[in-house]
Amino acid sequence: MTTEPTSQTARNHVPVSVIIPCYCCADTIGRAVDSVMAQTALPSEVLLVDDASPDEGKTRETLEAVRDRHKNAVRFEVLVMDANGGPAAARNMAWDSATQEFIAFLDADDVWHPRKLEIQYGWMAAHPSAMLSAHAVDRFGDRPEPRLPAASQVAGFSDVWRVSPGRLLWSNCLPTRSVMLRRELPYRFDAAKRRSEDYLLWLQLIFDGQPAWRLELPLASSFSAPYGEAGLTKDLWNMEKGELDTFRRLRRQGRIGAVLLSGLAIFSLGKFARRWIVCLVSGRL
Repeated sequence: MTTEPTSQTARNHVPVSVIIPCYCCADTIGRAVDSVMAQTALPSEVLLVDDASPDEGKTRETLEAVRDRHKNAVRFEVLVMDANGGPAAARNMAWDSATQEFIAFLDADDVWHPRKLEIQYGWMAAHPSAMLSAHAVDRFGDRPEPRLPAASQVAGFSDVWRVSPGRLLWSNCLPTRSVMLRRELPYRFDAAKRRSEDYLLWLQLIFDGQPAWRLELPLASSFSAPYGEAGLTKDLWNMEKGELDTFRRLRRQGRIGAVLLSGLAIFSLGKFARRWIVCLVSGRL
């Protein structure tokens, strides 16, 4: 990451709980947490969840070591699930344990821009009607550093727009690693879903009239492609079935009609076909 401020105590803490679910993440969690601890505005707590990783305690030991390394600067808690429940169940467990006004999600193999919390929390605090916000994301690839926004962008950015149900239905523009929401929201991820659980939650929130906004600043980065590489995204067809299931659930809940469901399914299958071809050509299948 970029240069970390020299003094931990010189930085303010903002009322944010950072939630990071972990499944066999010993090789990447240190990098993710380092990006949290490099924030110009530190969170008040970080909740790490070991989703019953089958690695003979390696993940749990790594999480505890990370906690012990940073516990004097920020409150850290390591939560351990009794059985593997997937990212939805892991995030819900931490959400129920969170104590701060805001929650920000980060995955164990992603990182944040050092000013992410400063900028996003500042915007949320200045807009009390906003229940959720997200922002643009970047991909490291082979680059050693994230592509940082220009200083002029950060200082006076104005490209912020409200996410409508229609816009979100056709494209998930709310990457989980970019989302910050108010803890008080009476919603949770559907623990029965292993894929597209985040997309379903964002759609339910927005269809219910909860104001959600997107900031067009790249304040988070990933080291992997958006699909076709490591983790759950590797299984393209199961990911596709998860998205189709999300649309069917919205239909059953009365949030969309049958005609729209059909259109979304056709469009989604078209995206799946394109992704499959891209992965095939690039050798990722």
